[in-house]
Amino acid sequence: MDRSAAQGAVVTSRLTRRQRRRVSQGIQYAIFVAALVVVGLLADWDRLQNQFAQKDLASELFPAIITTALRNTVVYTVSGFVFGLVLGLIIALMRLSSVAPYRWLAGVYIEIFRGLPALLIFIFVGVAVPLAFPGTEIPGGTYGKVALGLGLVAAAYMAETIRAGIQAVPKGQMEAARSLGFSHARAMVSVIIPQAFRIVIPPLTNELVLLFKDSSLVLFLGVTLEERELTKFGRDLASQTANSTPILVAGLCYLLVTVPLSFVVRRLEARADKAR
Repeated sequence: MDRSAAQGAVVTSRLTRRQRRRVSQGIQYAIFVAALVVVGLLADWDRLQNQFAQKDLASELFPAIITTALRNTVVYTVSGFVFGLVLGLIIALMRLSSVAPYRWLAGVYIEIFRGLPALLIFIFVGVAVPLAFPGTEIPGGTYGKVALGLGLVAAAYMAETIRAGIQAVPKGQMEAARSLGFSHARAMVSVIIPQAFRIVIPPLTNELVLLFKDSSLVLFLGVTLEERELTKFGRDLASQTANSTPILVAGLCYLLVTVPLSFVVRRLEARADKAR
C-alpha cells in the first residue's frame, strides 16, 4: 500500500503544472456529470411535469401575468429605486458633512435600515405608519407604500455606495473646481457627484436587481387584484388551481428581467475595470 502511494506521488510529481490543472478540471467535470446523472435518474420527472409544467394552465396566465403582474412589479421597483436613490444621495452627503449631528443621524439611519429585514420595513410602513399618524395616508396608495418601503431599504445601501463613489473621486477635482471660483456646493453638484455616479453605476444597477426581487414583499401590504405583482399573482393562481405552474411561470418572468440586468451589471463592471 505504501509502495503504491509512493509510485502515485512520483507520477504526480512528474506532471507539469498545466497537466495537473487539466487533471483537476477533468475530475471536477466528471463529478459534475455524475451528479447530473444521479439527479436525472432519481427525480420523478412525470410528477414534476404534472405539478410545475402544465402547458394549458401556463397559457391561461397570459396576458394578465405580463400586463398586470409584471407591469406592477416593474412600477414598484422603479418607484422604489428612484425614491431610494434620492434619499440615498441625501444620506450620503450627510455622512460626509462637516456638521456632526448630520453625520450621526445618517450613520444611525444606515445601521438601522441595513440591519432590519426588508419584511419588517414593509410591515412598519403598512401598519405602524397609519397607527402613528391617524387620519393620514401615504400618497399613491399601495404604490406609494411600496415605493416608501423599498426606498427606505435601498437608501441605506445606496448611501454607502454613493459615499464611496464620492470619496473615490480624486481630491484634485474639488481643488480644481474651487480654483475656478466654484463654491463647495456647486463643485459637488457640477463636478464631484456626476463623476461619483459614473463610478457607482454598476453597484447601483445591482441594487436595482435586488429591489426587483424584493418587490415580492408587497403581498404583505394587502393588495387588490389589479395591484398584484408577480409573486402574489403566481401564489394566488397556484392556490386556485392546486398546481404550481403559475409559480414557475412567475419565476421565469423574474428571470426575464433579472438575467439581462445582471448581464448589464457585468458589462458595466468590466468597462469600469478597463477604464481604471
